Amino acid sequence: MNDSSSVIAHPYFFCGIGGSGMLPLAQIVKGLGGEVAGSDRSFDQGRTPEKFAVLERQGFQLFPQDGSGITSGDQILIASAAIEDTVPEIAKAKELGCERLTRAELLARLFNDAPCSLAVGGTSGKSTTTAMLGWIMEAAGKKPTIMNGAVMKNFVSKDRPFASAIVGDGSTFVSEVDESDGSIALYRPSVALLLNVSLDHKSMEELRELFGNFLSTADRGVVNADDVEAFRLVAQANEPLTFGIENNCAALGIAEGSIADGPTKQAALVVDRRDDSEHALRLAMPGRHNLSNALAAIAAANAAGVPLAAAVAALADFKGLARRFDIVGTSANGVTVIDDFGHNPEKARATLKTLKSHEGRVIAFFQPHGYGPLRQMGHELAETFAEELDDTDLTVLCDPVYFGGTVDRSIGSERIIDMIHAAGGKALHINTREGCGDFIVENAKPGDRVVVMGARDDTLTEFAEDLLARL
Repeated sequence: MNDSSSVIAHPYFFCGIGGSGMLPLAQIVKGLGGEVAGSDRSFDQGRTPEKFAVLERQGFQLFPQDGSGITSGDQILIASAAIEDTVPEIAKAKELGCERLTRAELLARLFNDAPCSLAVGGTSGKSTTTAMLGWIMEAAGKKPTIMNGAVMKNFVSKDRPFASAIVGDGSTFVSEVDESDGSIALYRPSVALLLNVSLDHKSMEELRELFGNFLSTADRGVVNADDVEAFRLVAQANEPLTFGIENNCAALGIAEGSIADGPTKQAALVVDRRDDSEHALRLAMPGRHNLSNALAAIAAANAAGVPLAAAVAALADFKGLARRFDIVGTSANGVTVIDDFGHNPEKARATLKTLKSHEGRVIAFFQPHGYGPLRQMGHELAETFAEELDDTDLTVLCDPVYFGGTVDRSIGSERIIDMIHAAGGKALHINTREGCGDFIVENAKPGDRVVVMGARDDTLTEFAEDLLARL
């Protein structure tokens, strides 16, 4: 990325440009001076029009998803490997002989070009930790390029409301990297940060191999000593640096008895066991998982040469991410609405644990992010809701989000409800999201916390805001 001329030599066309993975990458390519156009099914359907209006104002050319945006063999098509050849853009690009790359392939080219590259891997916590790490590097004057899957509040402005990517000076690149499609193998990081290893899209055997190789490829490996599966892989890391809240073997930890966790913020004392120094950490977000994410970001920044004290101090000004335990507000009668990206068992568990560490009934609305993921991890999801919530709480599910395609829709939310009941939890299935909203508005009581959970659907935030307005 030092020399971006090779990247911007060709015009790019992003199929699904509004997606959480595509949008920040498109912003980075455009920020480097590239010509970027795209299409999106949501744009055609009139969903989240304000997002696409902002993109057009920023100079992105938007086309219907009918192939009309692919006009030259010089264009490079960026599209998911899973997209069918029958999609008009794919067929047109093939006809014209356009080069086709996945999002990860293009990102890896940019990332691997940077002199200092920091990759955040793991099955949960990546987006928050990437944003924290990016903010630390920014505060340290490194002018990083940051690639994230979520909007980073520290970088949001009137002109840049969807700040899920930042373009820096080319010297430092911070990015989350994805194991779900195996693309983590494409990256060659200076610093590889491994947060955790748990069941999501792949088997544990596959994950152990992918993450082990991820650590061994990097100049330095930073590993969570609290996560058993991650810690087992530390031997594969070069110049390892470990962190952990519970594991006293970790080089960076938290001083015993120093954690002060409130409903909206927390504080703790970071201890560096290499020299026994202590550093006061303040975070404007609750939850043990966020303290672990902060420690991870501090460790990765330190591995990249940022003094520990500076890394810890920077996080006092970290504002968090949109849709990551994002408190939308509290109604006049005392019902708090929280917008959250929790969609796999580990993310959902972290959110529910944070909610249950403070008083008040929890009404957890969950919109599954597809029929495939529901089949893959439905049992673990059901266990999570049953175990983390008690008999005063309630889980409410609508049908999985479906944007078209040929996916098998024979197994839906009813199966999860049955499994939650079987595990001793309380749950309700209402087909439509609107119906769930009506039920929540009618049944929420003062002191309740309503959490809106799910992924791959930008309208969930609007749903949460509408709930608050109605409550």
